Amino acid sequence: QLQLVESGGGLVQSGGSLRLSCAASESTLDYYAIGWFRQAPGKEREVVSCTSSSGGSTNYADSVKGRFTVSRDNAKNTVYLQMNSLKPEDTARYYCAADWGCGYYPVWSDFRYRGQGTQVTVSS
Repeated sequence: QLQLVESGGGLVQSGGSLRLSCAASESTLDYYAIGWFRQAPGKEREVVSCTSSSGGSTNYADSVKGRFTVSRDNAKNTVYLQMNSLKPEDTARYYCAADWGCGYYPVWSDFRYRGQGTQVTVSS
């Protein structure tokens, strides 16, 4: 069973950058669509981005478009979420998830394989 582990979270000042990693336990990560989600305290989990399988296109939430970028390193079985120009409202726990496709609208509970998350805190 595919396992996903996120890392790279931390505390950063507003305007700063972080790069999150989502490492997979298998070398078949490229077969899956990868979603990034986040959940802030008191809020519902929301989709940040979803990348279709085999290095396909990535769709981003409007709130992060132009600031966040997803990339893959298939040799390392890892997907990255580069986050630039961070804002306090980006503070949340970030999760990655994998499934066969993103679907019309990615929903966390629909993804078959899900990580435990990494905390991102952006100070003002």
